[in-house]
Amino acid sequence: MHSTHELELFPEYKVTQMLFKDVQNAAELRQCAVEGKIKGALINPTMLVNPFQVLVAANKAVSLQKMGKMKTRSLFSEIIFNLSPTNNISEAFKRFGSSDGDDSVLVVLVHDKDEPQLLSDITARVSGRQLYKIPPQEEKCGTLLDAVVCRMATKDVM
Repeated sequence: MHSTHELELFPEYKVTQMLFKDVQNAAELRQCAVEGKIKGALINPTMLVNPFQVLVAANKAVSLQKMGKMKTRSLFSEIIFNLSPTNNISEAFKRFGSSDGDDSVLVVLVHDKDEPQLLSDITARVSGRQLYKIPPQEEKCGTLLDAVVCRMATKDVM
């Protein structure tokens, strides 16, 4: 699954969330993120109640970056830190960050509104299944939830 949302407070930025299941190479992905080869936050999706949490964390991270007040070294680590209700950075990474043995991962990208997002680059790096492959055209006429519920409702008809 992937969904893209424009940040309300920073409309020049979009946040894309990509959920993968049955991930075989979580350790490799984490290493790529540490080395800057993946320009995104790798999050343990089992710790999330709702994707809206990620949007709030990303919005706060962009705001702190613009003010020069981030508590971590990168925008993507700031997103993970902002998911935590505590001020303990290492605890935030243990709880909300992706771990080497995870079999599911949520990749969060922050990109310019006009920048073409190469989701295929991320998809190519992940050895796993992307959930709900919704084409970008379909996201323009409704929400991700609309698309998923529509597929559930019509699966016996098609």
